[in-house]
This record gives sequence, C-alpha cells and structure tokens, in this order.
Amino acid sequence: MLDLPVSGAGERSLASYHEALRGLQCFIGDPVASLDKALALDPGFVMAHVLKGYLYGLSTERAAQPVTRACFDAAAALPATERERRHVAALGELAAGHWHKAGELLEDLTIDHPLDALALQAGHQIDFFTGNARMLRDRIARALPRWDMSMPGYHAILGMHAFGLEETADYARAEVQGRRAVELEPRDGWAQHAVAHVMEMQSRQRDGIAWMRANTENWTKESFLQVHNWWHLALYHFELGETDEVLSLFDGPIFGSRSELALNMVDASAILWRLHLAGADVGGRWTALAENWAPLADAANYAFNDAHAMMAFVGAGRHDLARRLLAAQVQAIARDDDNAAFTRDVGNPVTKAILAFAEGDYAQTVRLLKPIRSIAHRFGGSHAQRDVLDLTLIEAAFRAGARGLAAALAAERHDARPDSPLSRLFVRRAENLQAAE
Repeated sequence: MLDLPVSGAGERSLASYHEALRGLQCFIGDPVASLDKALALDPGFVMAHVLKGYLYGLSTERAAQPVTRACFDAAAALPATERERRHVAALGELAAGHWHKAGELLEDLTIDHPLDALALQAGHQIDFFTGNARMLRDRIARALPRWDMSMPGYHAILGMHAFGLEETADYARAEVQGRRAVELEPRDGWAQHAVAHVMEMQSRQRDGIAWMRANTENWTKESFLQVHNWWHLALYHFELGETDEVLSLFDGPIFGSRSELALNMVDASAILWRLHLAGADVGGRWTALAENWAPLADAANYAFNDAHAMMAFVGAGRHDLARRLLAAQVQAIARDDDNAAFTRDVGNPVTKAILAFAEGDYAQTVRLLKPIRSIAHRFGGSHAQRDVLDLTLIEAAFRAGARGLAAALAAERHDARPDSPLSRLFVRRAENLQAAE
C-alpha cells in the first residue's frame, strides 16, 4: 500500500487485500472473495472491511445496500489510524446514500494522502456515478505528480486520469494516457474503456472497432467490466448503421448470459433503445430483459438505473411495471439521500419521457427532455451513456413534426460530431422535413 500504515492486518491477509485492490483497479477477478479470505484470517483488518463496503456500495444494486452498511458497522467498531477513520467516515456516507458527501471526504483524504490508491479509486467511481466530470479529471490530476512508474497500480492512476480527460473533452491527452495505461497493464479494463470513449466522442468508429478487437481477451477474461466494453463496441456498429452486428453483440456478450446485474442490464437496455429509436426490429428481445429488470421495478435506489429499466418495461409492453417504477420514484424523491435529487431533477422526467415516447406522445417527450439536457449529468453516467437522452429528444422532435426544433437539434449534433454517419442522417432528415413544408 505504498507504505501507508494499516490496522489489524497480517502478512497473508494483506496479500489478499492487495489482490482485491488490483482486481478493482483492473476490474478483473473476484475482489470480494479475496477480501473474505483476508477477513477470515484477520477479522480486525479495517481496510478490508472498507474496501468490501466500497465494492458493494458502488455497485448501485439495491441488494448490496445492507452489505455496505454491515461493512461500515464492522469497520467503525475497530481501532484505526486517522487515514483509515476518514475512509470509514466516507463509507458511512456512501452507505447512507450520501454520494456527494462521501466524494468530498475522499477528496480531502487524497489531498493529504495522494498515494492512497483506494481513496482515489473509490472517489473516481463516485464522481462517475454522480456525473461530476471535472472531479473525474481533477481528483486524479492533483495526485498524479506524486506517482511514477515504479509504484504498483500506476496504470490505474493513468487510466482514471484518461477517463477524466475524456469526460472534459481533452481527447488527445485522454487517448495518450489511456494507451499508456494499457501498455503498462493490458488487463486494465477501465483504461481500455477510456480510450473507447475517446473514439466514440470523436466519431472514429473504425478506429474504435480496431481498438476493441485487437485483443479482446485482455479486457474480457474474468472482467466485471466486459459487458460495458462490449457495449462500447456495439455503439460503433450502431453509428455505422450495422444493425445485424449490434444484435449479434446483444445476443452474445452483452445479454447472452441474461445477467441480472443492474450495471449490465443498463447496457443491454441502452443499446436496444437506440435500435428502437432507429426503427430497427429487435424481435422479442425486450421481453427477457424486462423480466430481468422486473425485481427492481420498486427499487428506485439509483435514478440512472430507473431510466434504463423503463426502456425495457415499455419495450416489452409491461406498463404494469412502468407504473410501479414511477410510483417507486415518487417515494424515492421523499427520501433523505442524494438519489432523491437525482430522481427529482433528472430521473423522473426521463422515465416519464421514455414512457411518453412509447405511447406515441412525442410532443410530451420533447417537453420533458428538452429542459433537462443541461443538467442530465446530475443523475450520473458518462457523456456516451447520456447521449441516449439526446437521441430520444431528436427522434421525438422528428416524430412530433417539430420542424424547427428537429432542424436545430440536427445542426447542433452535426456541429458536435461532424464525422458521425448518424449526424449526417439527422441533417438529411431535417432537410427533407423542411422541404415537405
């Protein structure tokens, strides 16, 4: 741990902890199993409890919340150093659903301890789930001068910095940092994904396909980020209009195993909804996905997930589940946690807009989505993920016959992504719509 003191650990349990930390940094293996091994050896190992709590707390799974709380309770009862106590406090805030406060505590911790790899990693993930692009970059940039290639986990620092640079539109530097990280550690799925984001935002579809296809085993073998990275590959094919390839990826690595993890189901919903917007026939694929989302219809514990659950529910014609989800969001807004604001400000309007689109009320979809685009980052995700909101708004504008808005949105997107085949398609559609006046 780069000479950072730890409490309650022995040599063997510390080795298991390091294995778990590397697993998190690369998004590979089974970090929880490694931590359970460490805790079986040394139940008083504070940071093993903390890391396990972060793994569950950052999963966005409703079922993980009690485990996060139990890890906090266990860690809080143990002797700890000042640095470890600050980790425990951050975990407590995360367990209570106070994402922003947890991120702030970890920010201050890494200002004082810039070599605390776990604090940087957990804080970076919180920045992602709260849509804080600037902190995705700056949290890591502040610590970066203290790191060098001789230090274990340096690749992860570069990979996180790469993603932060990409989310703040510094694409050239992001690609350099991401490629460096992958060269140092080919198994680093987060760095692989950061470069994929760059190519997505720059509309470099063929480069992106080559990047992802070059060595798939590195970012798929025992990787808990592999579905998301396959999703990135599918995005390139979607932009190119290669529907059959997208469906093949959906039926294979994206949803072939019928994952019930919310993070994986988000990707499955997101790619099917894009195809739906484009008018593609996805057959009965929505049905199985909606069945997997069904147990979470009443959860409403993370608004970003709710939006993607709604896509599946309306895609499958499960309006009963859609109504339950909207009712759960009403309750979520009343809670005392950050997801209340995520849901009120963005999540609830988005889920209602998706339902309105499915019901053919495209004007209502426009009314709901247009005002929130500038604040959509508040419910988390990346620019690439939130792009589905722009795509939904554009398609709704076309179908509502809103000629002026459709043309404006098409021009806006073409300006942002001039090399995108999809942008050019929108411009042509807008021109045709104007000509039909």
